[in-house]
Amino acid sequence: MKINEIFYSLQGEGLTMGIPTAFVRLTGCNLRCDWCDTLFAYDEGEEMTIQEIIETVEDMGTQQVCVTGGEPLIQKDTIDLIEKMIEQGFFIVLETNGSQNLETLPCSDNFMISMDMKCPSSGMEEKMLDSNIELLGPTDQLKFVIADKKDYKHALSVMKDNEPVCNIIMTPVFGTCMRSLSDWVLGDKLDVRVLPQLHKLIWGNERGR
Repeated sequence: MKINEIFYSLQGEGLTMGIPTAFVRLTGCNLRCDWCDTLFAYDEGEEMTIQEIIETVEDMGTQQVCVTGGEPLIQKDTIDLIEKMIEQGFFIVLETNGSQNLETLPCSDNFMISMDMKCPSSGMEEKMLDSNIELLGPTDQLKFVIADKKDYKHALSVMKDNEPVCNIIMTPVFGTCMRSLSDWVLGDKLDVRVLPQLHKLIWGNERGR
């Protein structure tokens, strides 16, 4: 597998925010979001075996692992990696961009899907597979990164059309106003979580954080 980086930090997004976590960032992405903050993951990386990845994570001393990218699911061995890490007792959060079919992912109490649903400001909203939403269960999360009111209205439309049963996260694009998004959500009385990107509040755009 081609691995961009493996590092230890606090989970900065979603339901597991703030938990010390080992991050396994895979190389490659099939999307090109306008506000992408991990351009370095498109091509950079080195080949590692699944066993080498697991041993590297074990040395970090945490059972919490985030498999991220890029887009992890475009590499054919990613599901095998996840399954083997679950067998080793790790709790895995898979960060996926919403464009890849999720039907073959494992079902386990130690596994959570964190799926993005790209909004218009990303330029990639047409690449989304809405059919994935029905595959997300109550312990999974669906994330919308919101840059403006158009993105927010798009998120509302997706929620209305698909009626997700998972947790809904709304996060402002880093550098935009969190107050506006908070006011919109409160005004519409939505059953969602409005969360920042914690790692960026602490470390900015520092790589490996």
